[in-house]
Amino acid sequence: MKRAVELFAVEVRTSGSPLVEETWQARSEPEDSFISVAATHWEMVVTRQRGAARLTVRGPETKATTVPVPQDAEFFGIQFSSGTFMPELPPGRLVDRTLTLPEVTGTSFWLDGSAWEVPGPDNADAFVHRLAQAGLLVHDPIVAEALSGEVRGPSTRSVERRVARATGLNRGVIERIRRAGRAVELLAQGVPPLRWPARPATPTNPT
Repeated sequence: MKRAVELFAVEVRTSGSPLVEETWQARSEPEDSFISVAATHWEMVVTRQRGAARLTVRGPETKATTVPVPQDAEFFGIQFSSGTFMPELPPGRLVDRTLTLPEVTGTSFWLDGSAWEVPGPDNADAFVHRLAQAGLLVHDPIVAEALSGEVRGPSTRSVERRVARATGLNRGVIERIRRAGRAVELLAQGVPPLRWPARPATPTNPT
């Protein structure tokens, strides 16, 4: 069984929105399932199949899982930047879970008491902007700084609370997932473990 990056031809795009890490597109392949690896981010995924579209929110994943491949489907994903989250649907409730939002029509879904058009590559940034304007999507810059080791000022306890609220995970788990991901990539490139780069020190805040 293959990982997603090995199975699908994924087209990745950068975004003009600071709330979005990247967007991606792919089509299903003639396989029954694939391996979804651990990931620190959450994302929205649109699946288009047989003339209809559904939107699924995928939370952070702390372990690899086997995921079935829908046949004859197209996928579009919005991966959100570190520190971006939905207060009414926090990542902590979605760790190792997915949630398909209720469908209104074949091209719209129900969220916060309103019908929303299913986003695509051409309107993803506008869709995210509308979510933010409605207060359904917020960003905590301290979280991004903490995960890059640049945070200054807030206490360690305060930072950990904010990281957990925005990601559903703590910094130790995030670092382990990232290390595991780097290890898998290096192995896939044929780099032996003895030649892997040294692990960077985990930043701390003494205040």
